[in-house]
Amino acid sequence: MVSSLTLTRAGAFFLAAFSLALGSTASRAETTKPADPKPVKEEGGRYYDVDGAPTYNIKPDGQVDWLTYSGYRRYHAECHVCHGPDGMGSTYAPALADSLKTMNFDQFSEVVVGGRQNLSNGNDRVMPSFGLNKNVMCYLDDIYVYLRARSNDALGRVRPAKRDEKSKEIADAEKACLGE
Repeated sequence: MVSSLTLTRAGAFFLAAFSLALGSTASRAETTKPADPKPVKEEGGRYYDVDGAPTYNIKPDGQVDWLTYSGYRRYHAECHVCHGPDGMGSTYAPALADSLKTMNFDQFSEVVVGGRQNLSNGNDRVMPSFGLNKNVMCYLDDIYVYLRARSNDALGRVRPAKRDEKSKEIADAEKACLGE
């Protein structure tokens, strides 16, 4: 059975490959602030806000949902080298914990998939495309959810101590995305 998430990820890989082949990124995502991060829907261990964007679910005792925990791990495996620990930025790249205060999921995805160039006043910044990197694309929602929790001060600068278990739906989608 192929889930809609698997098809979405496959579409993201196709879009990334197509964009890279053309030498440009897809049209710019609509510029809107992210919705309230409060989860209004849960499907197979994934939480969504009122706009349908992935979001975190942190219980009063500090236990995080699986995607927030996985996002912490994936961010620190792939992104922190440039963007600093815990999304706090560096001299090399901006603080994503700040960027996600005004960047919605579509905008975030577009930048990660297609890359970005900010060339101005001798302060050139270039983020490469990660659209063909399965270690990023298969966990794009996870990374976004983690950074969203950081940007809303819902999660501190530490590895989450308690987490939900990975659901079967999340495990199946991961295997499908990775081609296992």
